Amino acid sequence: MICLLPHCAYLSETSRMLEIHRALTALGLPVRVATHGGPHERRLAEAGVPYDVLGPGLSPARSAAFVASAIGLGDPRQSMYDDAEIRAYVQREAEYFRAHGITVAVTGFTLTTLLSTRLTGVQVVTEHAGGFVPPVFERHLIPTPSRPLDPRLRHAPKWLSRYLANHNPNRIPAYCAGFNRVAESLGVERIPSLAALLLGDLSLVPELPEVLGVPSADLEAWTPAGKKGYRASTRLTSIGPLFAHLDVPLPGHVQRFLDRPGPVVYVAMTSTSADLVRSTVRSLATVDARLLVAGTIHDLTDLATDQVMVEGVLPSHLVMPQVDLAVTTAGQGSTQTALASGTPLLGLPLHLEQDLNIAVVERIGAARHTAPDQLHNLAPLATHMLTTPTYRAQADHYKTLYATTDAPTEAAKKLAALTE
Repeated sequence: MICLLPHCAYLSETSRMLEIHRALTALGLPVRVATHGGPHERRLAEAGVPYDVLGPGLSPARSAAFVASAIGLGDPRQSMYDDAEIRAYVQREAEYFRAHGITVAVTGFTLTTLLSTRLTGVQVVTEHAGGFVPPVFERHLIPTPSRPLDPRLRHAPKWLSRYLANHNPNRIPAYCAGFNRVAESLGVERIPSLAALLLGDLSLVPELPEVLGVPSADLEAWTPAGKKGYRASTRLTSIGPLFAHLDVPLPGHVQRFLDRPGPVVYVAMTSTSADLVRSTVRSLATVDARLLVAGTIHDLTDLATDQVMVEGVLPSHLVMPQVDLAVTTAGQGSTQTALASGTPLLGLPLHLEQDLNIAVVERIGAARHTAPDQLHNLAPLATHMLTTPTYRAQADHYKTLYATTDAPTEAAKKLAALTE
């Protein structure tokens, strides 16, 4: 039996699990869904997916605190949960796996599964690392970080910051301390590094090799043998782009806003603070374009004007093909949705994985980026991209490539093979 464990503090993780769930169900495979809860738990209910909540459920405040403390945003000396939370969730997950005969657990940033699966002998599969995987580090493809993990590096030479970003993921124990204290107390395998914290027994790499810059054969052939900082069981497999197709209607008034003449910029910045979204919208207000803002869980209605429309959660796969530019934090989902739509992307990456996401799309000529603390660059960049047709031409090229893949089905087939 396969169990999907989305972290419902994140819309992206919840939506990707829904994609995998649909594909598993289409193949006729039995699957359970369990979560710690969170503000996007309702997406599971809206999709008609039965699920179980393990623990008391994450309040909006606890979810926001978790996101703010996560990798690349919070202090690397902590582990997003306190030790008591880790232990409680690990034990609840282990009980759940045993009770339901789970043999494969697929985690969407529910990192406690790295320990609960060791307690129960269950195989753990991850999809949330995106392209942030060892062959990418080993080819030195990680760009200079927008926000270095070590704040002392914020003023370091760019070459040094980039070298350490590629050299250190499997050598530093960032964010692992709490997990390892609990692992030792339970007598299970430790998590040796930041890189290992993001990898499972099998890690699904959800990107095209032509975009990531690493051939599929090289991903499949990679092993941790002779390398420091990885669990010995870790393997990688390529599945292609995996992003949401939320079953949410596009409201009529939003469609009418999109249908008005003139360029439209779509601001879709999930899993970030309301303050950053506000600052971004204000920075873009001088651009000769209308702004459609996906407010998700934030109340941003005060930003609404004739130029700016603010909504909640929107089906980005329906919006992006109709806009001229997308502005996001360059998470995996929004980056891939933009490419799949043939829409140029302007990224405001918040951490290393997002730095990589935007860098690979920038390398193929379909994106640009600026750091969140350099918002004075945002309006000039947006104006440049709106008036330079090569960005859309490149995005259209990769839209064609994306259309040839079916990542959810590929993922489902890989998971099915693990249960045989």
